[in-house]
Amino acid sequence: MAGLGHLTAASLIEKDVDSDVLWTWSYPSVTQTFRQLILRKCCLKTDKDEIVPFCFGQFDRQWFYIYTSEVKNSDALSKVGHLCGIDTDSEGDASSMLELYLSVITKGSCSNGVDESLVVEDFDPRMSYVTSPISDVINIFGVETILIYTALLLKKKVVVYSPKIDTLLEISRALPQLVWHRQNWSILYPYVHLEDEELEKLSSCVTYIAGFTDASVESKTELYDLFVNETFQMGKIHKEIAMFMVEAAKNEEYDDQRLVKELSNQTKDLINNLKKLAVKPEEGGKARITIETLKQRKLSAVVENFLFNLATAEGLV
Repeated sequence: MAGLGHLTAASLIEKDVDSDVLWTWSYPSVTQTFRQLILRKCCLKTDKDEIVPFCFGQFDRQWFYIYTSEVKNSDALSKVGHLCGIDTDSEGDASSMLELYLSVITKGSCSNGVDESLVVEDFDPRMSYVTSPISDVINIFGVETILIYTALLLKKKVVVYSPKIDTLLEISRALPQLVWHRQNWSILYPYVHLEDEELEKLSSCVTYIAGFTDASVESKTELYDLFVNETFQMGKIHKEIAMFMVEAAKNEEYDDQRLVKELSNQTKDLINNLKKLAVKPEEGGKARITIETLKQRKLSAVVENFLFNLATAEGLV
């Protein structure tokens, strides 16, 4: 990942009250290809009102960093400025941004004019390698982490899927730590879209970790040797059923017919218990499972996600 001293450009993108997205300013310059890429990555071009405060990625051996915030202009009208490479002041002033950028490039430091300053030498790029704890990834995937470790050790192609961009970035940026001896973060492409120009660059790599928020990437089997689905984590329920299957398969008293019957009974118990969580809507009708109902149970995120997906599969939502 790039350090502050390796900045190549800074840009300012704005979305006004009429929902027009404008590439307001760049210095020194940004290619048209990279402009289209950044516009695709930023949250300003979507119909959703949700702001993604920070995201980052790599394309054609160049890292990009996008900061987004809502700011107020002098007419008290709300607008959103999308900032790439370096932060700016609360008014989205391009001249202030240029001053900060040039200060970092020429002096190796800059000040926000209040009581804080940034000094490039204080930021060791290597520290960014451990920003996302690998222990969090291991807690998410449990023993299945060994599959990711093996794939990376053998320099395979790994695709990570999560519908949430922040979760995707946290998981993806931590994975190179599993092969720490290589100290190679150039294999990381944490935020990729299913666009030809991005996939072409990705396919030219022998090994990589590529992150996607588009679930349809799972069908693109030519892109990966290992597919990591953040939404299919193993929770307590999975582990209990998995342990039963492993132990039953080793038990000589269990033939296939008994194993299938016992597994079917456990599955029915699971679904029946899930049905008990269904509530009838105020306007009447069939009782249904809602994500709000599951949240009230204060379940772990893994179990909550699994039960809602199961309810969807069983027609309970």
